[in-house]
Amino acid sequence: MESKVFTGRERKTSRKQILEKKKALDEIVKAASSPDKDHLASFPPFRHYQRNGLSVYLESGYGDKLSSPVKQYIQNLLKANMEGPYGSEWLTEEKVKRREMVAPEARYIFVQEDLNANRNQATGVETERASTDVIHGRGPIVGFVHYRFTVEEEIPVLYVYELQLEPHVQRKGLGKFLMQLIELIAHKNQMGAVVLTVQKENLFALNFYTSKLRYMISTISPSRVDPLIGLEKSYEILCKAFDHEAKATLQVPGDNP
Repeated sequence: MESKVFTGRERKTSRKQILEKKKALDEIVKAASSPDKDHLASFPPFRHYQRNGLSVYLESGYGDKLSSPVKQYIQNLLKANMEGPYGSEWLTEEKVKRREMVAPEARYIFVQEDLNANRNQATGVETERASTDVIHGRGPIVGFVHYRFTVEEEIPVLYVYELQLEPHVQRKGLGKFLMQLIELIAHKNQMGAVVLTVQKENLFALNFYTSKLRYMISTISPSRVDPLIGLEKSYEILCKAFDHEAKATLQVPGDNP
């Protein structure tokens, strides 16, 4: 069998290529994460959602610029929706999420209720809402998406940390609408995939992502990395890859999106 011995020049070239690729990835993520960029600005039709008896507006937000009422609101909604699926892990996980939510790299899409359109509808909201004038003078926040731009396995990805909606705005197509927007933002900012984590106990969310949106269990999910380790973990990592390199790296060969 013929073996190849790398010369000093070849090793130097290889290292240079690796460094150049890393630099390129860092620049893509940095550009996407720019604090001056409003990702909703590129998609005006997605500023307003009015379907199935629901009318809401979307606004951008940044983790290190959240007001105290908004911080409290997203923490309350997260706890209301996720304490059950996390079970005994919640106390530890909540502390982690509180730190994640206010990090400079955290990006948000806030869902604000259109009070004029929805005022005659019963809401049944149990979480404490943020004040009605926290963002551009519109109605109270009724949900949010927390996302970031990062790199997974040398692929630039948009990672969805949270998609949380109040019960009265769920099952109205809003979640699908928000994820379609997230995928557009990912494409616009040269991301190779959208990645997210779902608790195994959250069967509704798992079905939503895998059946309705055609996300797949990623190669970086514990159950794919090592089935034995996967059995011990309470979550799966899902992805939707957009290009050949991302699909080859983040999706299991043979799986169809």
